[in-house]
Amino acid sequence: MKALDKIRSAFEKGGRFERLWPLVDAAETFFFRLPVRTAEGTHVRDAYDLKRMMMIVVLALFPSMAFGTYNVGYQFYASAGIAAGHLECLLKGLWVVVPLYAVTFAVGGFWEVLFALVRGEEINEGFFVTGALIPLIMPPTIPLWQLALAVSFGVVLGKELFGGTGMNIFNPALVSRAFLFFAYPKSISGAGVWTLTGGTVVDAYTMATPLHLGIEPKGEIIAHLSAYGFDFWRMFTGLEPGSIGETSAIAILIGAILLVATGVGSWRIIVSVFAGGAAMALVCNAFAPSPANVMALPAHYHFVMGGFAFGAVFMATDPVSAAGTNAGKYVYGFLIGVLTVLVRALNPAYPEGMMLAILFMNLFAPLIDFVVVRLNMRRRRLRAAG
Repeated sequence: MKALDKIRSAFEKGGRFERLWPLVDAAETFFFRLPVRTAEGTHVRDAYDLKRMMMIVVLALFPSMAFGTYNVGYQFYASAGIAAGHLECLLKGLWVVVPLYAVTFAVGGFWEVLFALVRGEEINEGFFVTGALIPLIMPPTIPLWQLALAVSFGVVLGKELFGGTGMNIFNPALVSRAFLFFAYPKSISGAGVWTLTGGTVVDAYTMATPLHLGIEPKGEIIAHLSAYGFDFWRMFTGLEPGSIGETSAIAILIGAILLVATGVGSWRIIVSVFAGGAAMALVCNAFAPSPANVMALPAHYHFVMGGFAFGAVFMATDPVSAAGTNAGKYVYGFLIGVLTVLVRALNPAYPEGMMLAILFMNLFAPLIDFVVVRLNMRRRRLRAAG
């Protein structure tokens, strides 16, 4: 702290390095508590701030992060027919996941600092959660240079051009994934990107995920999935190919409990996403042309396949891009669930659906809130007039 005090004047307004003040401020607020604090008067004082909220989200992500890292190694050895121990699986997973996080935070941090310096603003913690999320929604075989491009696209075009943290319309992590999906579809879709093989992270073992197997089922859809080993409980636990943090519903459930218990994640949105998915699945089941069609897939299978659970808990609940009114959260979440299952059932070219459903509803979240507020105003006027 004394060392910072000695050089502070050179970075403050009028100093030689005035433009670099955001870097000094970021270091100071990261390592030290500010000496000036409100103690009395009309200020509302609360220990809960942006840093603490983001730390809770990262803690909630940790079960998915840890299991996903282990699963990367497990799938690697399973594809090679090698009986590896838990430690070996974890170490192999770390060998893959750590570089993904290193690239994500290095590139994202660079853009955050650059925009803060250009604007002359404080460096905030807006990328902390986004950086924790991005590697978890990627396949383990994603090339690092493509990941760097995706992070740049998500941070710059998905957030900074809208004004930075708190001003973005779309979820930046999903914007990064959408960029990869449309710019480099072979790296993030298809059956050959979900499991590592060989000695490097660029080769892929061609094994489909449950969503890909559901595109062209042979026989009854559930029996077809089970024939490949994808029964409900295996998908619930998550020992299957897929995006790094999206496979284990158990790990995601643990994170959901923490988010809801601390009030960081909206239970209204989470519950509504699952309700919307269940409702659309029932409609699809009723109109399924045959038990072999993907439309016949039960709702509880949708919940544990792909990124449904992860998206409902960690993506749809983003407080910036989601609906803000309580009634709006129900509508917002319900429509995300509906659209996800609708895309999965009727669009064989894109078997996931959750990413596009959330981004689409991000666009309509302000409109939903506007309608809710207007209806509340109308109801109050009628009540006052009566």
